[in-house]
Amino acid sequence: MNRPVLGIPQNTIDILQKYNFSFQKKFGQNFLIDTHVLDKIIRAADINKEDMVLEVGPGIGTMTQFLAEAAGKVAAVEIDKNLIPILNDTLAGYENVRIINDDVLKLDIRGLISEENEGKPIKVVANLPYYITTPIIMGLFEEHVPVESITVMVQKEVADRMQTGPGNKDYGALSLAVQYYAKPYIVANVPPNCFMPRPKVGSAVIRLTCHERPPVAVEDERLMFDIIRASFNQRRKTLANGLNNSDKIAFPKEVIMDAIEQLGKGASVRGESLTLEEFARLSNALAQRPCPDGDF
Repeated sequence: MNRPVLGIPQNTIDILQKYNFSFQKKFGQNFLIDTHVLDKIIRAADINKEDMVLEVGPGIGTMTQFLAEAAGKVAAVEIDKNLIPILNDTLAGYENVRIINDDVLKLDIRGLISEENEGKPIKVVANLPYYITTPIIMGLFEEHVPVESITVMVQKEVADRMQTGPGNKDYGALSLAVQYYAKPYIVANVPPNCFMPRPKVGSAVIRLTCHERPPVAVEDERLMFDIIRASFNQRRKTLANGLNNSDKIAFPKEVIMDAIEQLGKGASVRGESLTLEEFARLSNALAQRPCPDGDF
């Protein structure tokens, strides 16, 4: 198909000038201008003509062009209405692309998948606006949307947090949540000069391969994640004190201490040293205890 490849910087400049487009800071717009990075993303996402891809924040259609060449179907969800005429131009002729002007956090993605892909799992690929990276990814996981994998460009610091383990300063609630639902793998680090305009921070492409079933058995997912969040909300406190101070954890301190001891941990242990498997065991130990005020 004979059309300008938007991953080439001059072509991006030309289309922006043609439509007199102004970047919207509130939407976190940074357009990719490196075809090598685009190729890496498509390869990492392992897309073929059998796949339906959900792209979040297509911008001017830079990556959408690459996705349309590789996938069977592409649903591109763009919140900025000023970009819709540009997308209609840059993606003209791609009959397998559907452009949706909506906020992905409010979109019925499950309904979209049912309509466009007969409810079968899709692949998500995106150059995500950094300010909504976590809500988008966790929304897909927590709503149990049928997704096979998520391959996204995110802030490097966030990618590091997603894949790190206990004892690392980046380890936290996001690390555990992502690893409960998926296997994270950092594909590539991407410097600021690969974007227009240049962001102030480095970026990374990360692939999250969704688990068919979680790697740990948990009796009460909500309780486990309440425990995880409480243990990292006050990182300097011991695990027991962090849980005891949380308004989400209603168990008496002696019950909490007893459950921690069942893990073979001492009273001074902090949440940042526990693995996902240990958080699951702690959660299951507390789930078996009657809760005094009946919240659980």
